[in-house]
Amino acid sequence: MADSSRPSLRQRKFAKTRLALAEAVTHHLEAASFDTLSVKALCERVQISEATFFNYFPRKEDLIVYLDRLWTLELNWYGRQAEMQGKGLTVIEALFRYTSIQIQKKPGLMAEIIAHEALSRERHKGPEITPAERMMAFSDLEGIADLSDQSLEGLLRSSLETAVEQGDLPVNTAISAAMVGLVSIFYGVPLAIQHTNPAAIGAMYRQQLELLWGGLQAAAG
Repeated sequence: MADSSRPSLRQRKFAKTRLALAEAVTHHLEAASFDTLSVKALCERVQISEATFFNYFPRKEDLIVYLDRLWTLELNWYGRQAEMQGKGLTVIEALFRYTSIQIQKKPGLMAEIIAHEALSRERHKGPEITPAERMMAFSDLEGIADLSDQSLEGLLRSSLETAVEQGDLPVNTAISAAMVGLVSIFYGVPLAIQHTNPAAIGAMYRQQLELLWGGLQAAAG
């Protein structure tokens, strides 16, 4: 009897091609901007037609949204692992630590995600990540197939609320203000030093988070 939980051959082929397109974009971003990448060149690299490309991504920009969603899904998984060691601030600090490592591996991707966020007039959720794509992209991350791919903002907000419940932050902490601080640090630190000293992103993240926690304590006190 066939395993109903296993993606079909068609689903696996679809996932393989979409991930190949995403990998090709990531490789391109190591040396050049997303704007310089043509759909034609991308299709030649992955060996599909331009018409076929739009079956996978209705818009070229959906590739960046898709890569962002893959990254966020993986971030969720690392956040779940961090919860085994502690909650609240522990999870937030682990998410920033993981992000600093990923930025050094894929510096061009973070720059394009920041640029896309800055230029987008509205939030576009982008293509769903199918079960087959999860299995192929993250075969070594146990449990990721069933994990929610909630947004970065959702991850940070829930961890902040837990930190307040645990007493790591004051009960009268302004969550909205704290969120602005966290998102500013997340995107602002790479923007400020990625090109001059990318190896320092992790240390700068830690420093800025310590300043934020101290500022929230002082403001609440």
